Parts: sequence; C-alpha cells; structure tokens
Amino acid sequence: MALVHRTFREQTEQARPATGAGGTTDTARAALAAARAARADELDRWLTGLLTPHRDAPAPGVALLAVGSHARRELTPGGDLDLVLVHDGHPGIAGIADRVWYPIWDAGLRLDHSVRTVTEARAVARADLKAALGLLSARPIAGDCALGGELRAAVLADWRADAARRLPELADMCRERWRSQGELAFLLEPDLKEAHGGLRDVHVMQAVAASWVASAPGERVRAAHGLLLDVRHALHEVTGRATDRLVLQEHEPVAHALGLLDADVLLRAVAEAARTITYAGDHLWRRVERFRASRRGTGAPRPAMGAWAGAATGRGAARGVERKPVGDGAVEHDGEVVLARGADLDDPSLVLRVAAAAAQAGLPLAPATVDRLAERAALPSAPWPDAARDALVALLGAGGAAIGVWEALDQAGLIVRLIPDWERVRNRPQRNPFHRFTVDRHLVEAAAEAASLTREVARPDLLLVGALLHDIGKGWPGDHSAGGAVVARDLGARMGFADGDVRVLETLVRHHLLLPDTATRRDIDDPATVRTVTKALEAVPGRERETLELLSALAVADAKATGPSAWGSWKARQVAELSRRAAAALSGGTPPPAPVLGPETLALARHDGGAVRIAGARVTVAAPDRPGLLWRAAGVLALHRLVVRSARTVSSPAAEARATAVLDFTAVPEYGTPPDPAALEADLRRMLAGRLDVAERLERRARSMRVRPGITVPPPRVGIVHDASSTATVVEVRAHDRPGLLWRIGQALGECGLSVRAAQVDTLGAEAVDVFYVVDSQGRPVSDPDALAAVRRHVLAALR
Repeated sequence: MALVHRTFREQTEQARPATGAGGTTDTARAALAAARAARADELDRWLTGLLTPHRDAPAPGVALLAVGSHARRELTPGGDLDLVLVHDGHPGIAGIADRVWYPIWDAGLRLDHSVRTVTEARAVARADLKAALGLLSARPIAGDCALGGELRAAVLADWRADAARRLPELADMCRERWRSQGELAFLLEPDLKEAHGGLRDVHVMQAVAASWVASAPGERVRAAHGLLLDVRHALHEVTGRATDRLVLQEHEPVAHALGLLDADVLLRAVAEAARTITYAGDHLWRRVERFRASRRGTGAPRPAMGAWAGAATGRGAARGVERKPVGDGAVEHDGEVVLARGADLDDPSLVLRVAAAAAQAGLPLAPATVDRLAERAALPSAPWPDAARDALVALLGAGGAAIGVWEALDQAGLIVRLIPDWERVRNRPQRNPFHRFTVDRHLVEAAAEAASLTREVARPDLLLVGALLHDIGKGWPGDHSAGGAVVARDLGARMGFADGDVRVLETLVRHHLLLPDTATRRDIDDPATVRTVTKALEAVPGRERETLELLSALAVADAKATGPSAWGSWKARQVAELSRRAAAALSGGTPPPAPVLGPETLALARHDGGAVRIAGARVTVAAPDRPGLLWRAAGVLALHRLVVRSARTVSSPAAEARATAVLDFTAVPEYGTPPDPAALEADLRRMLAGRLDVAERLERRARSMRVRPGITVPPPRVGIVHDASSTATVVEVRAHDRPGLLWRIGQALGECGLSVRAAQVDTLGAEAVDVFYVVDSQGRPVSDPDALAAVRRHVLAALR
C-alpha cells in the first residue's frame, strides 16, 4: 500500500515546481488529474491483489465493487474509500471480507464497506436513498464481473421503475442540504462538496439522468465539476486533511497550488463553476417537476424506454402543449418562455423584451431559447432604442422573478455583451462579513429589492437602473462610489437615457451611501448634517427632491440586498428622518409640469367634429372635449391590444370658443404585429360619434381571456399633489402597468364626477406613473379633503 501513497504524492508534487516556476493553471490542473488517475489505477491493482492473492483465480460468485468517488475515479487525498463486496451466497465470504478489509485499515485509509448478496444490496438501495445513489455509479474492480454487472443493472432497473417516488425524495434531500450549506457561489468559506452548486449536485444530476427523466450533465457542467474537483484536491494536498470547506486561510495556498494569481481569482473561478452547476440543476429540477406533473395528470403506467427518452429530450412533451403569448415575441410553452414563431431576431430589443416577458410572468426562460438568442439575436448598439431600455426596466421591475432570468442571460454571456462593464464585477467576491453575495449578484438583488419600492418614487426606471449600477465601481481601483459614478454616466448614455437622467444616475451612484452613512455617523439634529445632504443634491439642479427620494429608496434596497445585519429598525428610522429633514430644507424642487403639446398636434383641434391621425406607434385624437373622452379613447386602444407607453392630453379653446381636447398617445402591441391602422381609426371615429360601447366591449373581452397570475407587485398608490396647479387638482397614480390601465383610471375619475383637463401618462418599464389634472363639473379644482379622499379610494378600488 505504500506504493499507492508514494505514487499519489509523486504525481501531485509535479504540479508544484511547474507553477512555482511560472507554470500555468492548465499545467497544475493536469497534474492533479493525472495524480487521481494514477491513484485509481494503483488502488484497483492493489485491491484486486487483496481479493485474489498469489494470482489465484477469483472466487466464483464474488465481486468487489467501488462506489462513490473511487467508482468515478475521482478519489482525492482525503477522500473515503467506499467498497461493496457482492456474493451469491458464498460460504466463505466472511474470510474473503477479512482478507480485503484488514489490509485497508492497516494502511490507514478510511473505509466505508458492506458485504451483500445481489438481493440484499437491491433491497437496501430501494429503502435507503443514499445507498441507491452510491450503487448507481458502482464500478466492478475485481472478481466475478458478471455478478457486479447484475447488481448494477438491477439497481438501475429499480431506480427507473421507482423514479416517480425516488426523485421527489431526492429533491427533498437536496433542498435540506442547500438550506444547511448555503450557495457555494456566494460563500467566502464554502463546502465544495455539499453546498448548493457543489460536487454533490453534479452527482445528483447523474442520478436523475440515470432515471431517463433528464439528460446527463453537459460539457459546461462537466468542466465546472472538474474545476471544483481540482480545488478540492488541492485543498486536501495543502492542508493534509480530509476537509471540503475552503476556509479563508487556505485561499492563497490553494490558489497557488492551482497556478492561479491570487485568492480572489480562485473565488471567482469557484463562483463561476458553482453558478454553472446551479443553473443547470434548476433546469433539471424543472424537468423533473414536469415529469411528476405529467404522471399525476395521466395516472398512466410507466412508459417504455423510448417514451422516457422523449421526456428527457423534450420530444415527447411537445405534443398537445398550449403556447400562450406572454409578451411581444415570447410565448409560454410547457412552463417555460420560448420565442414566438414570428419573433424577429434582428430586432435589437428582442433579447431584453423576451427576458422581461418571462420575468413579469414569473416563468423561466427555456435554455434552448437562451442559447438561440445568444447565438443569433441582434443586441442594441449605443444609444439603445427606447424599447430596449424599457425592456431592461421591465425586467428589473419584476423583482425576485428577475434574478433567475438575469442568471440565464448571464450564463449565456449576454449580460456582458449588453453591459460590457459588468465583466469587472462578475463573480467578484466581497471580503466583508456584512455582504452575502458577490458584487454582481448583490447588484441584481438590490434591483430586485428596489422593485418593491417603485411606488415610493416618481422615476421607478432610474431607481431600478441606479440599484443595478450602484456598486459597479467595485470593479475598478479607488473609491468605488466615485469610480462607479463615471461608469454609470457612460452606461446611462449607452442605454439611451436623456442627459438630465444620466446626471441623476451619476449622482445616485456617487452618493448611494450618503444617506445611510450620514444618518448613522453624524448628528442629524445638527443643521450642518442636513446641509451635507442638500449640497450633494446641487449636482442635479431642479431635480433635488426627485433625486432625494431616489437616494432614500436606494439606501433601503442596497442594505436589504447586503444582508440581514445591514438593515434594522434604528437605521431605517435614522435614514427616513434625515430624508424628511433634507426634503424640508430643499427650496422648491420641480412639481409635475402641466402637459404641453406641439403646434402640429394642436393644429388638429381646428378640425370640426373630430380628427384621428395614426403614424406608426403614435396615435393622435382631436375632438370636442367631453367627459370620459380620455378613458374611452384609451379603451379603444386596449380593444386593439395596444399598450399605452405614454400619453399627453390637453384641452384648448377652438375657434368657436368651445373646448377641444387633443389626446396624443404612444402605443405598442401587447404582442405580435400592430393592428390594422384603418380598423383602429374606424373604431376611434365610432367612439367619437357615440356608436361604440367601449366599456361593454372591454368587459366582454376580459371575460373571454384567461389571465396568468404572474408575479406579485407592489400595490398601487394614488396621491394628490398639492400646490402643483392653481386651476386643477393634480392626481398622481403609480401602478404596475397592465392592459386597460389608463381606461380604468379615467373611468374611475369620471365616476367621481371629474373631468380630465390634461394628463401626462408614462410607462417606465412595467411601471406606470400617470398624472391627471382634473376639475369638477363646474370646471374648478376639488378642495374638500373628504372629496379628495373619496377620489383616492375610488381610483384605488378600480386598480385592484
């Protein structure tokens, strides 16, 4: 046995001179793999000699099998040797077992062993999940190979027959392990084997594949597994112990043993591998769940091999599965989002739009769809078109549902292509006990937290993108806030934001720590403390209040994404109070401006009766003003499956001194091709003539539609903006966008006896921020507090 130890050490030592003399990571890793292979071969020869000493013929009806890591030829220096001695009732099996086990113990190896007949081993595997997982990968070493093959074939047959029962048990076991060990990709001291995304998960994937319910791990997962195996091997070599936890003090030695630059490079490589495994595992477990659902739905007997193979590849699942649109260019198919048949791969907004549709529906992107998008879809060039930017905001606005979709895009390399600076923070570790994620995952988590705060701000798009970019400077040397502000400015321009919005984004990133740091480290009763905040806001003149509320929401999102210890009730009170005092100190700010239309649009008001103009996504209507005109026009757009992205409406006096309303919409299809402009214009004219019952048609359409639940969104908010106008009451509505939203709001205002004199409607991603200037039947603002409260309640009720 000394030869086995000597061979293993000699093989692994070959890596050290190479890396110390400037060798590469590939050289070091190749040496580790060679050492494992050499040890496996030497162990096999030695164990064969123990079973059949003095070159005797092997005893008939006896076989020695390796299970676990040695069966896979992956035994590392600290790994256990797992062996099963199988026999067919051999009378001398006890003596044969002693002849094999005692020399192993005498050699100082840790041994997990058992002696079974095929029937006994099969019964144990059917009762004990861990035993079954080991036997699935059993490898005969010596003795009666036919007997060993018989056991493995029997265990495989039982595993496949019992898949509907065993796979849920396996899923529960994995979930319990993940809860206990955490996510490997985001831990500073991870368990390389047992954590989520570790080596054990790849072995589980292989077991699921053995049931024919899913495909075997692909090339990327195998490469990730190989990397983690090499890290584990190097860890055992460096420490001289059988440990799988990569503790802080071992980071640098293990990195050196693998030929890596430093500990951070090691952690980034480990995180990349773990995320690859986790992503593949998520897809595998979704396939298992679909298999279970199909079994519950049919109650059919176990299908033959061909049908099982179809389930693994997806061929058998394709028939009879309904394809339901979830967005423009995207449909739901078998619980995943795939490309619609007519999706335009040359559309630079398609990738983000499909991703947003999946996230908003609470569904994953199908891996094949992600691969196709990565290979063939066009991406937006700078500056991005409005549609691409809106899709990014809608994706981030989905909150927690966006994280899995973002990960899918990231795994395919699409995020770095969309946002080149993302590469510097991708998988970057944070050596800070407060942080629970890598930098890039923290940014996505912060955006997800910000999604729950979009009702708190007037510009949810800037909040979401600001949260996504607030720590982007951690990929650069120096102060990450100052460096990140420069990156955010460049990325904001790249994404097509207006210059003023770019300055707000730059300010958000530069000062994202201003409120929490000042509130917790300075005396907020000191006027100088408040002046510190207001002075920072001078960088965005005219938008100080707006930026302050964005910084306040960003502070909450950042802290909650950092970890539970980074945000508490005392800190929350301090930040809120400092924000309140800073808002009180600001001299003005900018109230919502009254909408203004250009002269070309207002010229339509000269038409007698009414006019309709349709030019691409822009729809303009001019008609004698009347109660309900806005919501009825919006209802016609909804009937034609058009989503209002923006709207500006004003009332102006016509030649006969009769008020004329001009409604200017930007509307895009919910999905598919735009409606026929002639048909849309005809319905708008019928509405103007009073010959189209919009409400009845919309209600009929709503009854015929099956609405998918989608994600949970923050509740809508309705507020009265005081002192914003002396001639009208300003009602602001913040809500998650959905078909017919503007129609519902307008109808509710009309039911309160209010007329919309002007409106400014904006949909930012998936969030609507709509401002209405309303008057009562006498053309005056509403001033009675009880009446205003009733308006708020009625509009909120219409949105629920």
